[in-house]
Amino acid sequence: MSAAESLVETRAARPGHRRRAAWAGGHLRGWHSALLGLAVPLGAALLWELAVRSGLSQGRLMPAPSTILLTLADLAGHSDLDLHIRATLARVAAGFALGVAAGTLLGALAGASSLARALIDPTLQGLRAIPSIAWVPLFILWLGIFEASKVTLIAVGVAFPVYLGTLGAILSVDRKIIEVGRSFRLTPLQLTRRILLPAVLPHYIVALRSGLGLGWMFVVAAEFMGASEGLGYLLVDGQQLGKPAQIVATIVIFAVLGKLTDALLVAASAPLLRWEDTAPREAAAGG
Repeated sequence: MSAAESLVETRAARPGHRRRAAWAGGHLRGWHSALLGLAVPLGAALLWELAVRSGLSQGRLMPAPSTILLTLADLAGHSDLDLHIRATLARVAAGFALGVAAGTLLGALAGASSLARALIDPTLQGLRAIPSIAWVPLFILWLGIFEASKVTLIAVGVAFPVYLGTLGAILSVDRKIIEVGRSFRLTPLQLTRRILLPAVLPHYIVALRSGLGLGWMFVVAAEFMGASEGLGYLLVDGQQLGKPAQIVATIVIFAVLGKLTDALLVAASAPLLRWEDTAPREAAAGG
């Protein structure tokens, strides 16, 4: 073996080199996974386009993908599509922030105290079962038809899954690891930072993703409340004017924005979960 080959093997054996190689491999596999994820929607769109063009379907109520693309281009050029997208994104962001704050606070309180859990959990579980549309007339009566009622409705949708995720994560912490921390004489702050937070975070991130998904669902109901801008307004406008292509195009925009915001949340939370040593991560690193 030459000196150069020996040097290469030595560097490859170093932990830092292995981490960089694993990151590069995971990055490439991430792009591969993204391309695979596009296979189903693109395949379905292609099949539907062929069905319409071959005459198997008229495409009147469910337009062909080419018609939807033309409608998207028309919306972008003549209907202030960017304005509607920004309005909806602003409402989802505000409602998500408020819902996460409320859900996290209530979940942490109920998880930390059995008395608080006995007091507030039955009420919250009952409120959670109320359909989103049922809140609409009440919020209009209380807050009017402007932004406050819309953001509040989204916040309600986000708060419940975040509350359940936070509560469940706290209650699922193994008591033995807490006892180990106490045996090492950790202070309450150290116990929280070094044991409780790492144990809770994975479940909490899943709760945030669930809350974000419900936030996108609730924004449609929110924008039915007399909105003059937003993607929900485009849905109502398409329904009233009999434009199925506009309705489907708006649904596609909702799907894309929902997926992008979920991906951003996952990417932002990834550094917080870097310490995890789970089977999928090990497989991705060793691949």
